[in-house]
Amino acid sequence: MNFIDPTTLPHGPEARFRYPRVLSIAGSDSGGGAGIQADLKTFSALGCYGMTAITAITAQNTVGVSAIHEVPVVVLKAQIRAVLDDIGADAIKIGMLHSPEVVGVVAWAIDEYRIEHVVLDPVMVATSGDRLMAQETVQVLVSELFHRASVVTPNLDEAALLLKRDIAGIADLDRAATDLLALGARAVLLKGGHLPGNEVVDVLALTDGTRQSLQSPRIPSRNVHGTGCTLSSAIAAHLALGLALPQAVTEARRFILSAITHGAEVQTGHGHGPLNHGHAPVPMQRLPLAG
Repeated sequence: MNFIDPTTLPHGPEARFRYPRVLSIAGSDSGGGAGIQADLKTFSALGCYGMTAITAITAQNTVGVSAIHEVPVVVLKAQIRAVLDDIGADAIKIGMLHSPEVVGVVAWAIDEYRIEHVVLDPVMVATSGDRLMAQETVQVLVSELFHRASVVTPNLDEAALLLKRDIAGIADLDRAATDLLALGARAVLLKGGHLPGNEVVDVLALTDGTRQSLQSPRIPSRNVHGTGCTLSSAIAAHLALGLALPQAVTEARRFILSAITHGAEVQTGHGHGPLNHGHAPVPMQRLPLAG
């Protein structure tokens, strides 16, 4: 491969700005609805520059997953190094991590590059209810990444697996969020979308005692594939843009509700289709270069 020497390229005006940079460390969804594909669409829609380090490659569509190929740990680490040594990141979103070794690489990267904003989406259970992560990996994820993440964003199935108990109703959300904080998380966004009812309630809990109940009417739609990926990516994007965590969560939730609404009447494939990530894109934002 022939590399171009950047010093030989024509120079325009002196650079004074940079883009807000967000790295997704997650699996690839060939159908484009979830995983790094959803992450990149979200980053772009919110005016951020998206990058990826792929943990696994899936053969996937709106109906289901037919094959998974795990990316070797050495290749994952090389991807992270390539991105962060050169471009850097203002925030990282973490998705599915399939082994303790992969978790270890991600923990190393957060420390090595001193990443301030980290959103951990603990992808442990498939929509079908099948477990995607062995108990050994769950334990390492909790011990190595919970305290390193700015916020952890489990759904009810993942929270039940972590707490080893079911979460039966809205009244149980606050206690469950508190117990997740006790596992070492600095902040938890517990997503209550799997509970029955016409209203969706999520709970944001911080170790400083902050509690925020986020409520919205349930949007009728079969196109909800990738909602967890999209929400965690939107939080990471807003953190990269400079918002504090409670505001980042509020804005991310606003984005995903709108994306669900605008995608509800569209058919993509024969199963659970994607959200409309591009319903209201904003231009790429620019931050001061020195920032």
